[in-house]
Amino acid sequence: MDRRKFIQQSGATAAFIGIGSLSLQSFNKNSAKHITILHTNDVHSHIEPFAANDKLYANMGGVARRASLIHSIRKENPNTLLFDAGDMFLVTPYFNFYGGELEFKLMSMMGYDAATIGNHDFDNGIDGLYRQLPHAQFDLLSANYDFKNTVLDTHVKPYKIFLKNGIKVGVFGLGIELDGLVDNKLYKETKYNDPVAVAQDMSRILNKEEDCDLVICLSHLGYNYKINSNKISDLKLASLTKGIDLIIGGHTHTFLKKPTVTKNSIGKNMLINQVGWGGINLGRIDYYFDRETKGANGTTIIV
Repeated sequence: MDRRKFIQQSGATAAFIGIGSLSLQSFNKNSAKHITILHTNDVHSHIEPFAANDKLYANMGGVARRASLIHSIRKENPNTLLFDAGDMFLVTPYFNFYGGELEFKLMSMMGYDAATIGNHDFDNGIDGLYRQLPHAQFDLLSANYDFKNTVLDTHVKPYKIFLKNGIKVGVFGLGIELDGLVDNKLYKETKYNDPVAVAQDMSRILNKEEDCDLVICLSHLGYNYKINSNKISDLKLASLTKGIDLIIGGHTHTFLKKPTVTKNSIGKNMLINQVGWGGINLGRIDYYFDRETKGANGTTIIV
C-alpha cells in the first residue's frame, strides 16, 4: 500500500474520516505511532496578550500562555515538533528596543524546532537578522532564498530532518518574493527562486533520497490570492507539486479552524494550515502511523 495515502480527522469530531480510497478498516489508531505537529505564523513580535479593550482579540495570545499550552501538549505527547511559518518580527516597541533578540530567546525557551523567514523578518535588514542568530536555538529554513552573497550565507538551511518516535520528518522552507514588498536595501543581494520548482526538488530529495515518512513545507507564500491568480499561494503550490504532506502557511493572516484538505498535482490528498496572526492561535496536527498508512487530526487552539 502507498505509504503516502492518509486519512484525516477534521475539527473536534470524534471519529476518523476516510479520504480517497483508504478505508477506515486499514488503520488502527490504538497501535499507531503518534507524533504531534504544533505551529504558529505571523506572530509579529507580539510578546504580551492583546489589550483588554481590543475590539477583535481582547486578552488573546501572549507568549506566556502559548508556552504553557505547548508545555502541556508536550507532556501529553513527548513526540512533538514545533514550527513557525515566518514573520516572527515586526516594528513594535519590543522589536525596536531588542531588534529581535527577545523574540528569538523566547522562541528558543519554548523549544521551537525550526522556522522559515518572512518578509517582515527583514524589517531590521538582513544584517539585523544575522545579528540575532546567536539567540535562536532553532534552525532557520529557506530553500528558495539564495543568500550566497550575503551575511546569511551558510547560516540558513534549505531543509532539516527530524526523527520522532521512529518517524522521519523532513521539513523545508519557502519565502515570498521580496521585490516590491521589501526595500531591497534591507535584503540586499538575496535572490528569490521559483518556489514551485524548488518545492518539487525538495520533495524529491526528502522522499526519494532521505526516505522521509512525512514531508512538511513551512511556507510564507500566503494561503490564497483571489485578485492576482498568477501569484503563487499555498493552494496553488499544492496543486502544482507532489510529495508534500503538509503545508504550514503564513503571510496572509488566514484564520483556519481546521486544516484544508486539497489535492496535489497527481490527485492525492494533502493538508494546508494557517492560524491567523499575532500569536492568537496555535495550530495542532496529530499524525498517526500504522504500518504503511497514516492518519491526521488537525485543529486550531485559541491561546
